[in-house]
Amino acid sequence: MKLAILGAGESGVGTAILAKKEGYEVFVSDMGSIKPKYKKKLDEENIRWEEGGHTEAEILSADEVVKSPGIPDTAPLVQALIAQGTPILAELEFAKRYSKGKTICITGSNGKTTTTSLIYYIMKKFGIDVGLAGNIGRSYALQVATQDHDWYVLEISSFQLDNMYEFRADVAVLMNITPDHLDRYEFNMQNYVDSKMRIIQNQTPKDTFVYWNDDEYINNELQKRQDGYAPKPTPSSRPAVMGNPTLQPFSDSEIDPNSDFPLPGKHNQRNMMAARCAVHSAMAKMELSAGQQAKMELILQQCLKDFPGVEHRLEKVIEKDGILWINDSKATNVDACHVALEAMSRPTVLIVGGKDKGNDYSEIASLVKEKCCALVYMGVDNAKLHAAFDGLGLPVADTHSMKECVEACRKMAKPGDVVLLSPCCASFDLFKNMEDRGEQFKALAKE
Repeated sequence: MKLAILGAGESGVGTAILAKKEGYEVFVSDMGSIKPKYKKKLDEENIRWEEGGHTEAEILSADEVVKSPGIPDTAPLVQALIAQGTPILAELEFAKRYSKGKTICITGSNGKTTTTSLIYYIMKKFGIDVGLAGNIGRSYALQVATQDHDWYVLEISSFQLDNMYEFRADVAVLMNITPDHLDRYEFNMQNYVDSKMRIIQNQTPKDTFVYWNDDEYINNELQKRQDGYAPKPTPSSRPAVMGNPTLQPFSDSEIDPNSDFPLPGKHNQRNMMAARCAVHSAMAKMELSAGQQAKMELILQQCLKDFPGVEHRLEKVIEKDGILWINDSKATNVDACHVALEAMSRPTVLIVGGKDKGNDYSEIASLVKEKCCALVYMGVDNAKLHAAFDGLGLPVADTHSMKECVEACRKMAKPGDVVLLSPCCASFDLFKNMEDRGEQFKALAKE
C-alpha cells in the first residue's frame, strides 16, 4: 500500500512515521518549505519527501492520501484526487486504525482549546496514561507510533472532521456552533454545521455525547438526524454514518455563581462544565472502585480551582501605568471576540482585524459600543472594519503591523483601561499563525 501525505508539518510527519512503521510505502510532499527538524525526522526514518511543489504522479498513484487540514478541496491536486476516487483521510482517521487508546474528542467553534487543555490537565492529575493531540500538542499519529497511550484528549477542527469516516469518539464534546470558516464551506452555514456534527458519527449508546444544551443549532441538528436528515458531504469527504450516543447536555442554568474556577467569563464556566461532564464520562469507562472514584472526584474539584488557563486565550500579559494588556489572539471569529468582550469589566481598547473569513461584525456592534473606548484595526485591508465600526463614534486607529498597533494602543489607552487583542479574524495576512500574532503582541506590550 502506498500512502501519500500532503503537508510536512507536525501531523504530516507524524503520519509518515506511523505509516512507515505499519509497512506502507510513504511519500511526503509539501508545497512550501519543510522545517529542518521535520526533514531530519523524515531522513532518520528513510522516508522520501519533497518541498516547494508536488510531483503529481507520485501522489496520484497512491492508494490513500492524508492531507493537512489547511489544504482546501479547491486545490487542483485535491480536485484531481477526488476525480479519480482516491480516499483522502485526516491524520486522526489514519492514526486511530493503529491505536488501542480510548478518545475524548472536543470540537466547537469556540472554547475547544481551553476545554481540551482542562480535560488533559485533569486526566494527567489522575495519573492516567494520556496523550494530548489534534490541533494541540504533539502529533496523534507520532504518539501512536512511538508510545501509544491508554487515553487521548483530541482537539478536532471541522476541517479534520471532514475527512474522518470510521473514526469513533468514546466521549465526544461539542462546545457550540457559531459562524466560522464560512469561506471554506461555500458561505453556507448548514455545510459548516454538518461538519461539526460529524463528531458523533459511528458513536453507539456505550459512547457519550457532551454538548451545550443552549446552543442555537445542536438540539435541532440532533432531531433532524433522528428524522432521517442526510448531510451533504464536502467534495473530499464521504457521508457521515450518524451515531446513536448517550446524550449528556449541560446548560447555563447549571452555572454556579460561587464557582472557584479561575478563568473569567461565562464562556469559561461553560468550558469547565463541558470538561467536568467529559471527565465523568471517561471515569465511568474505567471500572473504578468506590474509593478510586472518591479520590478522583477530589482531584477533579482541585483541578477546577487551580487550572492555569491557555496561552493566547484571555491571557493577562502585563499591567503597567494602570493599563492591563490582554492577549486573546486565539479569538479568530466574531463569537470568540464577543465572549472576550463580555468578560471585560474595564473600558477596553479593542484590537481587531486580520484575514476575514466571511465575518458578520454586526453581531458584536452593540457590545463594542458598550464595552470599548477605542478601536485599533490591524490588517492588510481594513476596509470592512471601517464600514462595520466607524459609525459607532469611537476613536479609531488604522494599523498594518503589530508595532504600529501597539504604539496606537499606548497612545489611546488611559489608566484604568484594558488593551484587548481579540481580532475576530485569522492571522495569515500579517503573521505566520495565531501564535506568532500573540507572541509579537506580548513582546511589544512588555516593552
